[in-house]
Amino acid sequence: MSPVSRVRSLVRRRLAPLAGLAIAVLCAGQAPAGSRVEDLLAKMTLEEKIGQLNLVSGHHAVTGPYTRSDVRSAILKGEAGALFNVYGAEYTRGLQEMAVWQTRLGIPLLLGFDVLHGYRTIFPVPLAQAASWDLEAIEQSERISATEASAAGVNWIFSPMVDMSRDPRWGRVVEGAGESAWLGSRIAEARVRGLQGKSLAAADSVAACVKHFAANGATEGGREYSGGDISERALRETQLPPFKASVESGARCIMSAFNAVDGVPGVANDRLLRDILRREWGFRGIVVSDFGAVEELTVHGVADTATDAARQAFRAGTDIDMESRTYVSQLAALVRSNAVPISEIDDAVRRILQLKEDLGLFEDPYRRSVPAREASLVGNGSHFDAARTLAEKSMVLLKNERNTLPFPIAVKRVAVIGPLADAKADTLGPWAANGQPEDAVTLLGGIRRVLKVMAEDADIAFSSGGSIDRSSPADIAAAVKIAARADVVVLALGERSTMSGESASRASLDLPGDQMALARAVLALGKPTAVVLFNGRPLTIEDLDKEAPAILEAWYPGSAGGLAAARILFGLAEPQGRLPMTFPRSVGQIPIYFDQRPTGRPAGDQPKPYTTGYQDVGPRPLYSFGHGLTYTSFFLGAPRLDQPVLKQGGAVTVSVDVMNTGPRTGTAVVQLYIRHKVAKVSRPVKELKGFARVTLPPGGVGVAKIPLAEGDLAFWQPEGRFAPPEGGQISVMTGLDSDQLKATVLEYQPRDVTRQASN
Repeated sequence: MSPVSRVRSLVRRRLAPLAGLAIAVLCAGQAPAGSRVEDLLAKMTLEEKIGQLNLVSGHHAVTGPYTRSDVRSAILKGEAGALFNVYGAEYTRGLQEMAVWQTRLGIPLLLGFDVLHGYRTIFPVPLAQAASWDLEAIEQSERISATEASAAGVNWIFSPMVDMSRDPRWGRVVEGAGESAWLGSRIAEARVRGLQGKSLAAADSVAACVKHFAANGATEGGREYSGGDISERALRETQLPPFKASVESGARCIMSAFNAVDGVPGVANDRLLRDILRREWGFRGIVVSDFGAVEELTVHGVADTATDAARQAFRAGTDIDMESRTYVSQLAALVRSNAVPISEIDDAVRRILQLKEDLGLFEDPYRRSVPAREASLVGNGSHFDAARTLAEKSMVLLKNERNTLPFPIAVKRVAVIGPLADAKADTLGPWAANGQPEDAVTLLGGIRRVLKVMAEDADIAFSSGGSIDRSSPADIAAAVKIAARADVVVLALGERSTMSGESASRASLDLPGDQMALARAVLALGKPTAVVLFNGRPLTIEDLDKEAPAILEAWYPGSAGGLAAARILFGLAEPQGRLPMTFPRSVGQIPIYFDQRPTGRPAGDQPKPYTTGYQDVGPRPLYSFGHGLTYTSFFLGAPRLDQPVLKQGGAVTVSVDVMNTGPRTGTAVVQLYIRHKVAKVSRPVKELKGFARVTLPPGGVGVAKIPLAEGDLAFWQPEGRFAPPEGGQISVMTGLDSDQLKATVLEYQPRDVTRQASN
């Protein structure tokens, strides 16, 4: 007997005395989609319906200042249709059995978890993955994350986070894709595809919950949970595109944001949730609040009571209340007083039940809770290899003066110095789901692995040089002593993992503690030295850049991150990453990003009165968006168009000749930017609209081909819609980063000018 047949047989035997309903729901495998949902909905009490709108933390850590709920009681009372922070095949099977066998209706549970960059096999943090500019690799990482999480019983993942931010002081930039709305949209699509797979009902698929809707990254001063005053244009052109791309890719869940947009918190913002998300974009999935956000409406000052908070949030379009219990305590009375229509309750419950149906939970609630499957899939070797490969693609070589890197593989004495050289939890990074620090390969461990194979007699000496927060004179002296004996030195510096992520805003982006003093003391020896940075945001490292000959941005690289970094340092892998976010010279330059608007008085490289620059620092960043070096060099020709005119509904192909002029095989990431020379409204000085990865051997020649369609020219028009310009010239620019570009001109003709003239 198959597992599904066995479940159906057990259902018939064990649930018949309770009610015939669960049998119909679980066993009507041939019923058309939706019919079981409607049958069930018709037999639910008001309280059972409201229970489906309640999401509670079931186990492990919570994400806010709330005590752990009595989960068992909530399930048995029908007051919890979904749980989060639960995982493990046996544990989740027990929860599903409780819901199916011990409640009147036997409705399975949605089981959610924050899996932002891997479940047990931890991939680089999302900002690092964005630095790979490799959409296929990012999608594969999410496919593996979904495979592992679903094998542990999880069917719903609170990811991807697609918030756009231009302020690296905000801790959650580590969870996003950087500053480009276009790149962020493409990455959002890849993540949704990877998580949800080809069929949502498959045992290795999960429902993606895209967060945080909307403008959560448009903070004031980089402070968590703050909400800036944002224009309609900025909302439409910068903040919303990744969400829209996620919806168009089939995402089944949206999480509303803590912050307010135009004075209205996301959880109660009917303009965002009903007008834009549902009516304009046609979203038919579920909307869930962030942790405790419904209750917090009273703190925002837009609701005076919990009753009013529940009414506002629900009527605005938030289907599920995460952890505040406000819906459970307030909605029934609101329905009975006609303050909330029962039809809206039914619509929300219908969406939730339909998601459970589409996940295959009614057909087999245990398909994702099989211990043998969990044991074979979670953390297996092929997943580790994929994590290492993506980590290698994500690391950005910021500087490589005098070809310091790669180090010779036959090196005899290596000094590994720094508080992050052997920090396992910090190698994984924040929000590491069920990742285990003991599984992480640190930088020190990675160097030992590489040199054990390639240079067996190499002597590897290690000194932490103190902690992230403090280095005593003795700590620095000990580090200098071992560095003085080495042939090459690796300095591992940066932030601990808890310095990035939610509620981890920083006013200073300098290296924490005494790390710069440690670096200066070691660099003063004049040894071939490479700095490896571990961090979740752009840092202000201008002094380090002046003194260190080589800097490798490793981010928080995940389970295999130390091995990936070691392979790059010693030339076994090629650095391929490109920055998805600008590195400022100082905090005073923030916000600084590549697609800024022009001004009538632009700043020059030298300070000049009556311009938009500063008196004490130039206008250029330390490292531009798209920057990243390789161990070879490339020559790029000017962009060529396959046709000089783009007409209405058409597209052109932009071609760029690429030659590897260096000594090693390498990958060029050719980036395409545009600028409207004249438009109804002032347009950014450049907008990313495409890229192509070209891998070439030494002396190799290739062509990067990048499509550019009419839709890529569209922007938010003054009359309140997206549309291309009325016509005119578009500057088409290509290069290896956003700062060094070659250009050609494309003529855009939205109508057939020749035909109009003949008529």
